[in-house]
Amino acid sequence: MTGATTDGRVQKGNETRRLVLGRAVAIASVEGLGGLSLGRLATELELSKSGVFALFGSKEELQLATVRAAQRIYWDAVLEPVQALPAGVGKLWVLAERWLEYSRTRVFPGGCFFYAVGAEFDAQPGRVRDALAEASRSWYGLVLEYLAAAQEVGQLQPDADLEQLAFELISYLELANGLSLLHGDDRPYQRARRSVLLLLRSEAVDESLLPAA
Repeated sequence: MTGATTDGRVQKGNETRRLVLGRAVAIASVEGLGGLSLGRLATELELSKSGVFALFGSKEELQLATVRAAQRIYWDAVLEPVQALPAGVGKLWVLAERWLEYSRTRVFPGGCFFYAVGAEFDAQPGRVRDALAEASRSWYGLVLEYLAAAQEVGQLQPDADLEQLAFELISYLELANGLSLLHGDDRPYQRARRSVLLLLRSEAVDESLLPAA
């Protein structure tokens, strides 16, 4: 009985944690991580404040857990679907399309979670900023890795500046996200899609590997 009781409490705690973090990522994508509080989440979800506090312990721990939860959602929406694709410019194109769709369909209510909270913490030293900086480096590093792989299989020009390509590609995506949110307009996604396609075609060894511009 003791084991069954313990297992039940652990399961309930895990369910409560998922519930709280689901609401936390939605709030943070719109209002920022600073808009989170244990009391607010408990009230909104009609949970015990002491129970929520016991799960996270502090606002900073809640913020860090929210960043990790957002990373899992981001992985499922953007990154996981392209993992099995063969290396090449086509994989980069699908990755960009997945990212634009992730932002356009508001997987997070406030668009890209990391775009929203990165600006909030970019000048605030601490563990939360460190976690966000690491997430940013990982995303940039993954794009760079895919570009290098495309070059290795002979689909990108051998003299292509991969760092510059990664910077420009990510910039197009993030600008579309920001403008769409600000103006309530989907057209920036169309512009970003065309810009990314032209960028990849300009450096591809064979333009036919990509859709027509």
